[in-house]
Order: sequence, then C-alpha cells, then structure tokens
Amino acid sequence: MEIISVRHLAVGYGNVKILEGLDFGVPAGRITAVVGASGCGKSTLLKTLAGLLPPLAGEIVFGTDRVDYASEASLGALYDRIGVLYQDGALLNNLTLFENIALPIRMKLPEMPGEVLRELVHDRLSQVDLLGSAGKYPSELSGGMRKRGALARALVQDPEVVLCDEPSGGLDPITSGHLDGLLLDLKKAFGTTFVVVTHELRSIRRIADEVLVLRDGRLHFSGDLGEIMASGDEFLRAFFLRMADHDDA
Repeated sequence: MEIISVRHLAVGYGNVKILEGLDFGVPAGRITAVVGASGCGKSTLLKTLAGLLPPLAGEIVFGTDRVDYASEASLGALYDRIGVLYQDGALLNNLTLFENIALPIRMKLPEMPGEVLRELVHDRLSQVDLLGSAGKYPSELSGGMRKRGALARALVQDPEVVLCDEPSGGLDPITSGHLDGLLLDLKKAFGTTFVVVTHELRSIRRIADEVLVLRDGRLHFSGDLGEIMASGDEFLRAFFLRMADHDDA
C-alpha cells in the first residue's frame, strides 16, 4: 500500500524546473532511498514532500488526501503526519536536548501537562538511546548523538512518515551503521515509513527497500537494489559501481 503517491510532479524555484514528470509511490512501512548525482534535485524533492516548497506542477497525495499547498489546513494536516530529520540536525543550540525535542509539542499543544510531556520526550530519547543526555546542549553532543537527537525530535509527534536528508552525512562508518540500524529498528517496531536522501551505498544496502534514482531532471529508475544490479542499464551500473568503489575505499 502506498502512503504517498506522486503524480506528474514538477519541482523547482520560480520558473526554473529542477525535476519534472515524476510519478512514483512511497510504500507504507518501508524505507525508500532517493539517490542521484550532486545537484540533481534530491533535497528539492524532499522539501516539496515536506510541504516546504510548493510544486510547479502535478500533485502529491498523502494517503487519500491531496496536499493543497495554498491551504493552511491542508498543510497543517500534512505537518501532523510527517517528521523531518534535516541534514545538519538543526537542533537549537540554546536549548537542551530535552527542550529541543519538547519544542514541537509545546508549540502545538501548550496545554499538555508537564508530566505527560516529560514522559513523552523521555520515551523518544529512550528510542534513540539518549535518555542519559536529556540535559545536555547540542554543543556537548557528538555528531552521531546530534543526529539521533534530531531523529527523536522528528518522531515526537508519532509521524506516519519521516523524511531524512542525508542522515549519515558527516558521520564515520561505525556511527553511520548505528544510525542505519536505528532506522531499521524503528521501521520494524512501529511501522514507520522513511524516505531517505542519501549518497552512501553502504546505507542503501543496509536499509533501502525501494530506491528512486534521479537523473537529468527525471526519475530514471524505481525499484530495489537487486533490480539495479541485475539491470543492463549502463547509467545505473556505472553509478552504483562508482559508489561501491568509493564506499569500499
């Protein structure tokens, strides 16, 4: 079952199209990786899926609801169903980890009792193995801990879909592997759907159920990694073999 359906989508800035003619579905409860060369439009697509950038053409359907980017009510309903893990984590430096994770709830539900909020935040911190770091500031956390803290914030409202922009970016291979394992655990335990922009083949191998490959402003391929490696498509084979060479170096 598809939780997101993308139909005839074009995205970009002003009159400049970065991607167009996109048709694909995001299956519920699975991890979809979005890959392609630098500057191909991966992050632009993610911004549109997150409701932050209106499409230039086409539509996005979330479940059975078409996202209306001109409607505050429609976007509000979308924001209630998604979480976003930004590339740099985007934690606020003047807030503790606990306060960063609590912030979306405090903004949306200011009437929530403090005890209930603490239990909710502590639960999310436990899910990412950071409960003991609740009182620390982002500057006191390692890169991997900041990413896990940002993931906890993305999960705090129990989203159906989490959009991740280069979650392993800037992390060493061991820390990256731990984060990949965490995404797999969350998918298995809670049925969370993930859409992950990444350029790292190790991560794709470990976590991706589906792979979307962007090329020259279009969707070049949609399928799983096994189909890619079995394909006779010269671009796919060259692209992923280059990634494998770089990844194994």
